[in-house]
Amino acid sequence: MSSHAAAGGGRVKPHLLAHSPQDNVAVAVIEGLSADTEAFGVITEDDSTFAVHVLHDIPIGHKVALTDLKAGDTAIKYGQDIGKIVRDVARGEHVHVQNLKTKRW
Repeated sequence: MSSHAAAGGGRVKPHLLAHSPQDNVAVAVIEGLSADTEAFGVITEDDSTFAVHVLHDIPIGHKVALTDLKAGDTAIKYGQDIGKIVRDVARGEHVHVQNLKTKRW
């Protein structure tokens, strides 16, 4: 049985997906992920699960911090460096252009 199968055999649909156990951000995969939600997540690489209390409304396709991140930290998605945190981000906060910048420029 999958690690995220529900009682009675049904699968629980995740709110968030991360790709690697090393990821410190996950992506919202449902419409209308609201602030103050205990979001259920799946790490696709190993089918493990996690939960994070979402602090903001998160648009589908946007990122959520899985750990507290400090300015200067590297954001990890797909097990890869996707940019630098430029403002402290608490676990469960929205990670987007207001607090994450590419390292390319």
